[in-house]
Amino acid sequence: MNTGSTLSYRQKKARRTVTVLAAAAVIGVFSAILADTLKVITEHYEHDFVHRLAENQSLIFFLPFIGFTTIHILRHFLFRNKANKGIKEVLDSINKGGKTLPAYKIPSHYFNGFLTVIFGGSTGIEVSTVVATASIGALSSHKVGHLNKYRTDLVCAGLAAGITALFNAPIAGFMFALEVFTRKKNKTHLASLSTAIFTSYLLTRYFFYEKVFNFNVTGWHNEALPYFILLGILAGFNSVFLTRCVLFCKKFFGSIENDYLKIIAGSLMISTMVFFFPSLYGEGYAGIKNLTSITQPADLYILLPFVIVLFLKPIATSVTLGAGGDGGVFAPSLFIGAFLGLITALTLNYFFHLDLIALNFIIIGMAAVLSGSIHAPLTSIFLVCAIADNYVLFVPIVIASLVSWLVAQFIFPYTVYTYKATV
Repeated sequence: MNTGSTLSYRQKKARRTVTVLAAAAVIGVFSAILADTLKVITEHYEHDFVHRLAENQSLIFFLPFIGFTTIHILRHFLFRNKANKGIKEVLDSINKGGKTLPAYKIPSHYFNGFLTVIFGGSTGIEVSTVVATASIGALSSHKVGHLNKYRTDLVCAGLAAGITALFNAPIAGFMFALEVFTRKKNKTHLASLSTAIFTSYLLTRYFFYEKVFNFNVTGWHNEALPYFILLGILAGFNSVFLTRCVLFCKKFFGSIENDYLKIIAGSLMISTMVFFFPSLYGEGYAGIKNLTSITQPADLYILLPFVIVLFLKPIATSVTLGAGGDGGVFAPSLFIGAFLGLITALTLNYFFHLDLIALNFIIIGMAAVLSGSIHAPLTSIFLVCAIADNYVLFVPIVIASLVSWLVAQFIFPYTVYTYKATV
């Protein structure tokens, strides 16, 4: 009798595990389709709008207003008049045992993220993708009764699959789920993450694969290690500046009761900044690509526009999110890190004749600022290595990312995801 009971229990447990893994595989497929299609159409229309702006720059004073207004209309009439809270709502669903993510979060974040970026909002689609794909995981656990107890596993599987698809970065997707959302180590959780990531990666690799950046990394020198540490320290300060800007602007715009006033003020601020500095438009990945062609200037005054952009990007991102745009700090952190890395390398070369490789500092800066912004160094390390499509800079990326993370935590031990939930 005992043997039969044990066998029966083991069989039931095995079936449950198979069901969870099958659900994770399906979640990985749908998450990849969502993330990849959002990425493709956003890049297409963003590029098209930027091209039109080059022909008529005054259009920028209309585009953000159109984007924010459209989002407001959709939110009011289609999405239950509820504001998107980004990754915080996923964290609340997981860590506080709150309500499951409703199904409307999938189209809400999909369309709002798309509209925010293509109409000039200075952010990216990463957070929109994460919440939408996490909602796919939540939906599967809700629709299939006995999967409800595995909701956290399936939600994390969805968001990990989304990050994997966006950046072709399976390890980064895995680390992101563990570092930011849950530190569960049981076999079912790890297996469901791995399954969703695997199916997402396969689908993306064979049907949607395209390099985010074409960096030509050749190597690095041990003599540059102290300067990588310096870059990590600077990145930590910049990360905190970005976080504090976002928190301030969300509070400021949240105090404006008139939605139309909020939209007009936010769109005008963004339009003005983008008019003078076009690289602030949208995700900013085109601006990062342009940095790779910058050589050592004869005079440091040439770097002044880059310094201004470095300062304005956190403000533009914060205004975008405060005024009603959908997005987060992923793409802005990569953008800020790239500009910080270039400025740091060229400035050190100018004053100390160090012959530092600017491209290396651009890539390392991207990882360092992201690490400090989201307090997830392992995610940042593997994500940027995936972006660079090699691990040549792995050691300096690790050093700068860890330094930035420690500095950021020391100065301000919260992220835009955790501040309100903690304080």
